[in-house]
Amino acid sequence: MISSTMPALVTALTFVAVITAIMTEKIHLTIAAFLGALVLIFAHIMTLTEAVEYISRSYSTLALFFGVMVLVRAFEPTKVFDYLGTQMVILAKGQGKRLLLAIVAITTPICAVLPNATTVMLLAPLVPPIAEEIGVDFVPLLVLMVLVANSAGLLTLVGDPATFLVGDAVNLSFTDYLSRLSLGGVLAVGTIVVLVPFLFRDIWNKKLDTLANLPHPKINHPRVLMLGGLIISFVLLFFVIGELLPVPIPPPATALMGAALALWLAQSTKIDTVNNILQDVDWSTLLFFMFVFVLIGGLEKTGVINSLSGFLGVIIGQNIFLGSLLLIAFVGLLSSVVPNIPLVVAMIPLLKQYLVNVGFVGSEILSPDFAGQIPVEVLPLFYAMMFGATLGGNGTLVGASSNIVAAGIAELHGRRISFKKFLRYGLPVMGAQLLVSAVYMTVFFLL
Repeated sequence: MISSTMPALVTALTFVAVITAIMTEKIHLTIAAFLGALVLIFAHIMTLTEAVEYISRSYSTLALFFGVMVLVRAFEPTKVFDYLGTQMVILAKGQGKRLLLAIVAITTPICAVLPNATTVMLLAPLVPPIAEEIGVDFVPLLVLMVLVANSAGLLTLVGDPATFLVGDAVNLSFTDYLSRLSLGGVLAVGTIVVLVPFLFRDIWNKKLDTLANLPHPKINHPRVLMLGGLIISFVLLFFVIGELLPVPIPPPATALMGAALALWLAQSTKIDTVNNILQDVDWSTLLFFMFVFVLIGGLEKTGVINSLSGFLGVIIGQNIFLGSLLLIAFVGLLSSVVPNIPLVVAMIPLLKQYLVNVGFVGSEILSPDFAGQIPVEVLPLFYAMMFGATLGGNGTLVGASSNIVAAGIAELHGRRISFKKFLRYGLPVMGAQLLVSAVYMTVFFLL
């Protein structure tokens, strides 16, 4: 850690400048993050080698996103997404309210078992053709899918990477999570359902007078699609069971294998070329994540995040009740501007250090191999971090990985999810969800 305060000040100001540039939309978010990362390198706050090391720490996230992007793009020539989009409009009977609720109903169970960003990458290609057929802007529909995906991640221990990281840090089992915290995820999704008629009023009231005029796209290359369905089934199956095998197969490896098989199938059947598929990968989103990991690494290296944790410790003291409520708000607000995965990675050891400093636990908790039980009375602090990090990601465009993925998909379809547009929906949802979470924590854990 660097002892001088100047590197910390430069890093903090650079990070604030990047977020401000993204918020004001004066510069593309990828360019803003790129320039911010380069400032840290040119200011000798970190070397280029260190920057690459910070990126490499999050290789699994980048590999997962790249694999799923290639997998989805490879089967675009089959027109399966246009076909499924039309079927969803027909099932919704042309009513906007049914379509909005269908997005909630489809996204929620999938995000209970798959990472939210992965789910958005799989489902988001359905949204633009649906919106075109029903005659509405697809951007609000994408935003709704993202908000639901992030919230549904709280339903199970594996639904959100941030949730899993915290649960793993306190040795929380899958079944313990279901009994203690899943209801919080239900309330988070329920909060969105209550707000949908108000936040998405225009679409809620939209109704097609006749469905006869809908285009009815046909599926191309049905045999290829059947083989593609087997590949996708393989990927989804190993997403769920891969890490439980005697020789674990992590989701990123599964996604890359699926991408390789999809490229091979597309090339061998001549439905598309490898160059065309790779050209359409959302490189902008992947690069944004790389540069953000560098910025977060700078905040970690210069002690900025550690200082924030120390400040939090001063406020909390030894009051677990107050500390849990403050942590929901603090982490929630911080997670709205700092992507929640690197934020949680940085804050878990700091929260453990705080518990050691105030005498709640022994120093053995700081060991990476710690497998003991954390005192029940301090667990609400970690639960609060889960709620704050996951739901805070709904606040702004840069708060969660699935948000950035949706923004990239929107750009590929000729539209842009602006920071202001996302804020219009995300901020009230985040505020309501954090409030509901605070009440939930109070009722079930702190009284």
